Amino acid sequence: MRIDIEDLHLGYAGRTVVAGARLVAAQGEITGLVGPNGSGKSTLLRAVYRHLRPAAGRVLLAGTDLRALSPARSARHIAALPQERGDDFELTVGEVVAMGRTPYKRAFAGEDATDRDTVARALADVGMAGHAGRRFAALSGGERQRVLLARAFAQSPDVLVLDEPTNHLDVRHQVELLALLRAQRRTTLVSLHDLNAAASVCDRLHVLHAGTVVASGPPREVLTPALLAEVFGVRAAVVEHPLTGDPLIAVDHRAPADGPSAGGRGQG
Repeated sequence: MRIDIEDLHLGYAGRTVVAGARLVAAQGEITGLVGPNGSGKSTLLRAVYRHLRPAAGRVLLAGTDLRALSPARSARHIAALPQERGDDFELTVGEVVAMGRTPYKRAFAGEDATDRDTVARALADVGMAGHAGRRFAALSGGERQRVLLARAFAQSPDVLVLDEPTNHLDVRHQVELLALLRAQRRTTLVSLHDLNAAASVCDRLHVLHAGTVVASGPPREVLTPALLAEVFGVRAAVVEHPLTGDPLIAVDHRAPADGPSAGGRGQG
């Protein structure tokens, strides 16, 4: 399914965070949101998974306004991995992942064979097979992140919305997770701080700066030295990755770009 965001305005306590955002997450593609801290990435994603109501504008799922769908119906189509994720569950790993089956269950209904198979497959997909009986609260940060991604997979969604999914993961598990996203070929809208990861995994990027979308397109077209200087406040060269051929961003860590830094604070 395709996501269309049309003239979206979002904010908190009277303060505008996202102003007039327009972007598309095409069917079966991985669409990345990149931008400095405070640019509005997380805020925009909250509107897509219905944790924040727009002040104006619309989020469309396959042409239908999300606000016209019941929460249960939209949850069958859209699964989210937010940054604020409640790590203190007093549940087992299997119970956490089984929460992803909730949109398909009637009140007080128990697990059936389909639920159990779906949970087992989701855990295997994220490299956590055999860990269903462990206590979620006892896991490392990286293990928790993978279990919560499995919970999203267990929803069997058409659309994945992921806010910094590689947080807490070591390099190997970052690579495995991004490879898994590509193999899934679900419509995916993901925010990433790591621009090289975004250049490698995303089919299209939307660059946010101060709450507005300032550039959109394939990573090779969007991630230019001029944009990196203007939006991120860094001097960088963009070269070809020697192993993959993807754009590779080499940042000069000795000094920022000329002029004031583009970084900010607030909702990411």
